[in-house]
Amino acid sequence: MASQRRPVRVTVLTAAAATAATALGAAPASADPSATPEATRATVDRLYEEAERATEGYNKADERADALRRTFSQAQDSVARGQERVNRMRDALGSVAGAQYRSGGIDPALALLLSADPDSYLDRASVLDRVASRQSVALTQLHGELRRLGQERTEAGRLLAQLEHSRSQVARHKRTVERKLAEARRLLASLTAEERASFDRASRSGRDQDLPPLSDLGPASSRAAAAVAAARSAIGRPYVWGATGPSAFDCSGLMVWSYRHAGINLPRTSSAQRYAGRQVPLSQAQPGDLVTYRDDASHVGIYAGHGQVIHAPYPGARVRYDPVGMMSHATVTRV
Repeated sequence: MASQRRPVRVTVLTAAAATAATALGAAPASADPSATPEATRATVDRLYEEAERATEGYNKADERADALRRTFSQAQDSVARGQERVNRMRDALGSVAGAQYRSGGIDPALALLLSADPDSYLDRASVLDRVASRQSVALTQLHGELRRLGQERTEAGRLLAQLEHSRSQVARHKRTVERKLAEARRLLASLTAEERASFDRASRSGRDQDLPPLSDLGPASSRAAAAVAAARSAIGRPYVWGATGPSAFDCSGLMVWSYRHAGINLPRTSSAQRYAGRQVPLSQAQPGDLVTYRDDASHVGIYAGHGQVIHAPYPGARVRYDPVGMMSHATVTRV
């Protein structure tokens, strides 16, 4: 979903830190000088997962705000068109009323008695009767249009209230993620340079080299092949939460961007992408299949063949290959 908003450049570690500390009712992890490097790395791993869930919450709220913004704009246009119709109807009725006033509004029976040509008068009277009938119909239509306009204005007001609420949710998610990321950075800063290097090496479990040509990786549809080719072209680009390319991605944003190159519009969030197609067993995965992880599908990658996925791992890392079994609860979806 991608709008023109500028991606927020923060590190995925964040989302997790404050949540972990709050959930445990303890001081921030970085405040514990007795923590071993292994315990610190384990906490960072947990923070990655919690941060990604927070990022998915941000993406969902932002997607809803975009949809409401479009709907509200359409409602505003409809109200404006309705007001124009009402104005035209009022002008037409005002013209008829003005003509009647200028004619003198004389009693029809008296006008007939005074008329020098009764037959001609009766013809005109018949026309005036039809005008009056049409005027009555026009008044009824005007009343109906006014009711409809009132309903449209009420609906537009309701949508505006929802939009403002959704915008506040987006801002709240953003503040939460940024606060957690800041705590995660403090946690990482408590490690020595050697410990951080060890953590980085342990996190990079995938391959840096290219896989064999896609044609050698087993069956895949032309669309799936196009999506994998796009994902491969993004290898090395940074993770930025809320980003959908082309220069940076979060995990679900990479899938949206890759499949857009295949002519397919995926949902914005990984939890929705899990149900964007037919689920198949992991043993039957083919290049181009989506692979979502964890019970809440808070992470996603694209299967690239040879037991590897391409994904945007977390802030601070870059798009890369990793083993398909890198996380729990892997679900394969064929789009």
